[in-house]
Formats: sequence, structure tokens, C-alpha cells
Amino acid sequence: MTGKAPQDLDSPALSAQDTRALQIVVEGTASSTGDEYFRTLVQYLAQVVGARHAFVTEFISPHQIRTIAYWSNGGIIPNYQFDLRGTPCQDVIEGGFCFYPTGLPASFPTGHDGMDSYLGVPLKTRAGEVMGHLAVFDEAPLPNDPRRLALFRIFAARATAELERIRMDQQIRDNELRLRDLFDEAPIAYVHEGLDTHFIRANHAARRILGISEEEVRELRGATLVPDTPEAKRRLREAFESVGKGTDTSGVILELRRKDNGKPIWVQWWSKPDPGGTYTRTMFVDITQRVLMEQEQEKLQAQNVYLQEEIKSVHNFEEIIGASAGLLKVLDKVKRVAPTDASVLITGESGTGKELIARAIHSGGSRADKPFIKINCAALPTSLVESELFGHERGAFSGAIQRRIGRFELANTGTIFLDEIGEVPMDVQVKLLRVLQEHEFERIGSNQTIRTDVRIIAATNRDLQKSIRDGAFRADLFYRLNVFPVHLPPLRERREDIALLVQFFVQKYAGRIGRRIECIDAQTMQRLLQYAWPGNIRELENIIERALILSSGSVLEFDADVLGIGLATSLTDLVPSAHGTQVHAGAPDGENAGGGDLNAVQRGHIVAMLRDTNWVIEGQRGAASRLGLKPGTLRHRMKKLGIARGAE
Repeated sequence: MTGKAPQDLDSPALSAQDTRALQIVVEGTASSTGDEYFRTLVQYLAQVVGARHAFVTEFISPHQIRTIAYWSNGGIIPNYQFDLRGTPCQDVIEGGFCFYPTGLPASFPTGHDGMDSYLGVPLKTRAGEVMGHLAVFDEAPLPNDPRRLALFRIFAARATAELERIRMDQQIRDNELRLRDLFDEAPIAYVHEGLDTHFIRANHAARRILGISEEEVRELRGATLVPDTPEAKRRLREAFESVGKGTDTSGVILELRRKDNGKPIWVQWWSKPDPGGTYTRTMFVDITQRVLMEQEQEKLQAQNVYLQEEIKSVHNFEEIIGASAGLLKVLDKVKRVAPTDASVLITGESGTGKELIARAIHSGGSRADKPFIKINCAALPTSLVESELFGHERGAFSGAIQRRIGRFELANTGTIFLDEIGEVPMDVQVKLLRVLQEHEFERIGSNQTIRTDVRIIAATNRDLQKSIRDGAFRADLFYRLNVFPVHLPPLRERREDIALLVQFFVQKYAGRIGRRIECIDAQTMQRLLQYAWPGNIRELENIIERALILSSGSVLEFDADVLGIGLATSLTDLVPSAHGTQVHAGAPDGENAGGGDLNAVQRGHIVAMLRDTNWVIEGQRGAASRLGLKPGTLRHRMKKLGIARGAE
């Protein structure tokens, strides 16, 4: 017989003897699976077919197969691998059912291994894939029994199913191993918890975060890791209730305690029920560092608020000293304008406390917790005013090596205080006007428009109306700034506040200098009350500090020269002139050229200080520092009063 069986052998009816043979094989293999099944199968098939040898193979390469069960001469022998080429097995794999009752050496001269007969069936899946084959063979001829051949086909199909099952099981095990590796080695913590919060599984990341060993996993209940605080318990309860309701638990933050050392940890937690409903699948990430940083940030913010309050106490911010009618009128205006976003223009002589009033307006409004950015326009070179206010891009001009954020950008949502607004150049005034009108600007060197929401408070000691007439200040900018004017009276117009201010400054500086002052000499206080105070409160503060340094007892007292190095600029020294104005009785001729009484007093005082400092303006020993003025302000005042070294 050639390689294929006759067609009438495909499905013959089984006799009683054949049925008994089938029963023998079925019963022999029924209780076994896997390798044991195949060993049993080849044994009983060899017995039923009447062959001395039988095996089951599987493919391992296009031309190589390996036996997975081999029965030979009454026993199971070790499996081995062999080449298909030149053997009847190749015909089975390539062509299907193959039966050689006898004469095998004639068809396969080199691939018969001494066998005379051969029967083989491929193990083919429903998809047509050949997985291996089932074969019996013998040194003697095999009976040509169509019914036994049909029986052989039946068990070939059963062997195919078992081989598929084994491969599927192996694939499942491989997948489980890969999933277990993914689960165990994942950087995110994974935990399977029973409905009673008992842990079922926990990966390496979870065990590391929670401080537990692999042996402790199944002994642990998640609820025991939650600290015994109402807030922590409430969060856990709400989280598990949400899981039970099927609602989203993404990003729930729980506070826990490590099992090994009890240290607090915070995790961001996600959980959902398993489809079977017997446990929950949970993953979480350790956010302890983030929470601790946030807590530290909150602490620092609280400390910052405290320190700001301390600074206000030390520097008298928003705590304005005085009870005179003029000051109370100013404070009433501050109280009215602070809750609004109206622009405010504060005017007054140098040293009257314009920045203090600006801070009080800012702190009394809705922007109190937003930035308060100040800039002294007189202290900046003309070429840099625009850059300071609006910023610049890298390379916008020579020296612009990096981008600079301007003060208006820093003050966004807050307040900007423009001190000495009268010193701003005309070209920059145009940009300021645009900010006030359109709430937008561009950095120097950029065409990108920046929107800003800033409240503007400006201050000046100049007569802006006169500057407008002189063409040095834009009228439209003045009207935009002067929405709500606040004028600060000079200290000589609020003499009733001098005693209060003296007490305040004594308390402020005595401790720093190491002095204990119990009272102030009456004659000294009288001198302070009579002095004209051309430098206003700033001058008073400097004089009190100077007096404390010079004093040695518990009573504060000093001579008249402390008030101005021999220049007795007091209210009683002012006498009527022929024109009805007051001039300084001790001033040299020509020093009243400044005009009225105040200008004459200021001019004489400045000239005396300049002479005493040899006309040095800047520095700690310069006239500006001793007068309590900024160098730019002093130069402006000298120009206004016509003071020049050559003219003197």
C-alpha cells in the first residue's frame, strides 16, 4: 500500500471488537493529561494496532521534530529529536494520513531504521496548523484493518486537542509570569485588597513604600496603616464608599503610616473593584515629599506673614503716628480711596511719609495680598527708566545681555508705587499713559503686547502744574494720575504730632543702640517743637537717632546745634520782611532769593549744610545724607532754589 489509505477506510463502521479496542484506549487515557496522557496513549495505541513501536511528536523547526512520548518494545523510552527529511514522517507532515502496511525500506532506503511497516497521522488544528504527528511502526508488517485505522484517526484528533491544551496552558503560564513580573517590578505600587481590606498581593513598590516584607502581606489589613485621626479615618471611609458605589476615586490622597517605623507617608490612591467583586485593585504613588514640601511652603508663608507684620511694626508701615487735624484729614482720604482701584497722586515735601501713605492705601484695598512694587524714578538714570518700568528683551540695546522683567510685569494684579513721578522723562510718560488707559505695554525690543492689571499710586514733591506749564510733564498723564489727590502736610504744620513721633522714634532706636530712655528733657522738647523741620519726619527720625547715640543718661537731651550744626532754623527765627513775608533773621544777604518764607528757610539750611560738607552731596558724610534727602532730590532742590557753588 502506498502513502495514502483507500477512501473506503476513512469512516468504516466499528465492530464490537473495535469498540472494545476503543474502550481500552479511552479508559487507559481518561485519567491522565499532559505528558502522562501521551505516554499512556502511545502504549495503548501500540497495543490496539498491534505494533511494537509508537510515538507522538511535535514540531521544533521546519525539518526537526521531537518526540514527546515514545513506546518501544514494551516500555517508554527517552524522547529524542530527529530530522524529518528522507523519512515517512515527512510524508505525514506534508501530505496527511500515511500508511505502509509493509515494504517501508523500498520507499525510504535510508530512513526506515529497520522498520517494515508504518502508520502516521498529522496532529492538525482546526486552523490547519500541523503541530506534529502520531505514528506506530514495526519491524513486521501491520494488519491492513480499515477499522483500526479509523480508530487511529480518532485518537490523533484527541492527541491534537491535548497538545493544543498543553500549549495554551504554557502560554497562559508565560503570560501570567510576564504579568507577575510587570505587577511585581512596576514602579507604581499595586495592591489587591479583600473587601475587609486584607492584603492579597502587593508588589515590590507597594511593600517598599509601606515598609512591609513579602511574608507580612497576607497578614496585613490596609486599614491598620491609617493613623488614628478623624481626618485620616474619614478620608479612608469615603474612599472605600466611593469604590463600593462605583464612583471615580482618581487622585484620592490618603495619609498612612509605615508598618516598619511608623513614619507618616502620603499616597495618591486609585482603586476599582475586580470584575468578580471579591477584591479591589488598587494602585498608588508616594507623594510624601510633595506633601511635606507643601506643608513647609505653608509654614514659610505663615512665617512670611508673621515677618511682614514684624517689619511693619519695626518700620512703622501702615501705622501712621499722629493725631493732628491735617493728618486725620489725610487718613480719612486713605480710608475712602483704599478699597477702590482708583489711581492716587500723593503730593508733599520730601520726608513727609508719602511711601507710608502709599503702603497704607495698598494694604487697605482688595490687592493687599498681592505684590506692592515700588520704584524711585528720580534715583534711576534717564536712559534706564523705561527698562526698569517695562523690561527689555535680550539684545534690545547695548548691555542687554539677558531678558529683564519690568516692574509693571512684576506688579501684575498688585500695586505699583511710582515715587518722584515728576522725574520721569517725557518719552516714558507716553508709555505710562498707555498703561493707564489700555492696561498694556511692550518690553523694549519686543513687539509682543503684555496685558497687566495694576493699580498705580504716584508721589511727587514737585509742583506738577508748574511742570505742565514748563512743558516738562504731560497734562493728560497728570489728569490720569490725579484721580484722587492726597496732599501730606509738612511737619511744621502738624506740630502737635511732634511729641508722639519723638516718643515713637525713641522707642524704635533706643533698644537698637543700647540706651534706656525714661523721659525727654522739657527744653529739648521745646526746641523740637520750635524747629521748622525742612526735612520733615525723615529729618526728625534722623535727629532722634543722632541724639540717642550722643546721649549717655536716661533723660534724652541735646543742644541746639544737633538740629543743624549751628543753624537755628526755628519758627521764632522767622521775622516779617518789608513785603509781608518772613525771612530768616540770621541768613546771609542774598539767601532769601528763593522767594517766600519756606524757600528762604530751605535755601539757608541747604547752603549751610553744603558749606559744612565742603559741597559734597553724596555719601554717608555728604549733604544729602545729613539732610535726610536722596542725592537726586537734593540736586533738584538746589536747582529749584538757585543754589550753585560758584554763585555762593
